[in-house]
Amino acid sequence: MSEQPEPVSDQSEPAASQPKPVSDTISFDDFMKVKLRVGKVLEASDHPNADKLLVLKVDLGDEQRQICAGLKGHYQADQLVGKNLILVANLAPRMMRGLESQGMLLAASNSDHSKVIFVTTDADIEPGSGVS
Repeated sequence: MSEQPEPVSDQSEPAASQPKPVSDTISFDDFMKVKLRVGKVLEASDHPNADKLLVLKVDLGDEQRQICAGLKGHYQADQLVGKNLILVANLAPRMMRGLESQGMLLAASNSDHSKVIFVTTDADIEPGSGVS
């Protein structure tokens, strides 16, 4: 007599062990469309028409861009010069209070935005380096 294999259950794992679906979840393919690059701040100044914005001139290795960032009140403009920032490099340009912003920097903030910290590298690396 031959043994018969045990039937395989078609029931999925209990719901408690599966990740909870998130309504704003994106696919891996969508995430791969975001181009994150290291940018080195060459110049920084207060935005002339905004209380919370700084205007940064950023080196991305093969080009320089102007970025408007909501860091005023958390950083003085001169504190950012020479820093490496992580930027979304393929974001469409946008006018911000009369000046064009050609990307977006990544920053972390607490729930009431009283503390904002830009995302950086822990060591120096060439401007324009990819982030993955």
